Amino acid sequence: MIIWIASYPKSGNTWIRSFLSSYLFSNDGKFNFRLLKYIDQFWVKKLPISLNNKLSLQERISNCWIPNQKLINSDKKIHFLKTHSALCTINGNKFTDKFNTRAAIYVVRDPRNLVVSLSNHYELNHNEALDFITNKRKIIFPKNSYMKNTDYQDFNFLGDWSSHYNSWKNNNFCPFKIIKYEDLLLDTRSIFLSILNFISKFTEVKLDENKINKSIETTNFDNLLKMEEEGDFYESVISTKTKKKIKFFNLGKKNNWKKLLDKTIVKNIEVTFKKEMIELDYL
Repeated sequence: MIIWIASYPKSGNTWIRSFLSSYLFSNDGKFNFRLLKYIDQFWVKKLPISLNNKLSLQERISNCWIPNQKLINSDKKIHFLKTHSALCTINGNKFTDKFNTRAAIYVVRDPRNLVVSLSNHYELNHNEALDFITNKRKIIFPKNSYMKNTDYQDFNFLGDWSSHYNSWKNNNFCPFKIIKYEDLLLDTRSIFLSILNFISKFTEVKLDENKINKSIETTNFDNLLKMEEEGDFYESVISTKTKKKIKFFNLGKKNNWKKLLDKTIVKNIEVTFKKEMIELDYL
């Protein structure tokens, strides 16, 4: 069964994956980027399913969501997978269901800081990044550059920031835990411990203080940034403009919307997402 690490893009998903992969899939808790393969992106493998050629790419891929998850779960083990997909249904096809999902961890981030981070990652100005998170039909196509097998493909239906958050929060078929990126920054240790306690309900997790400390130490922002600069991050994205790698671990705690965002954009975000931002104590 699958335990999802789900989030809107640039919300802290990779940080959670880094900690969990170092703690669950290493002997000593010391992180390196190769460990991320144990909590990989959910990719759809092309399957020999009879499909109408008139269907869109999104419809053809969504037809393969559940069949692929059944294949993953055929060994009857717990699998951790990353996704940026909303918990959606396309052409009658659910992204996942109670027969394939054991639990979900959803990472959410203040949309004001999200705009700044998305702007860097996708090479957008702030107004374009605002359009990104307010687009109710937003879709992204994850780059599969580090996977050699072209039989795998996928797209992520995001929608806007609030509908993405609500789709996972309001699911009625699996236990879930919401993690705020800002809480991770303020009290990393407590949040990571709460995640371990959560997943221990579904799979065996032994708590080892030394290993926890090493995992936290080696997955802090400065260390991840240093490792990325040394060229170890295989999920790096190449700029379409400069043809150089875009810095994934970019600002960290320096990402402060109060100093970086125009007041008009801030107001637009706060009005558009007022209900969810109040609910999450962002307003």
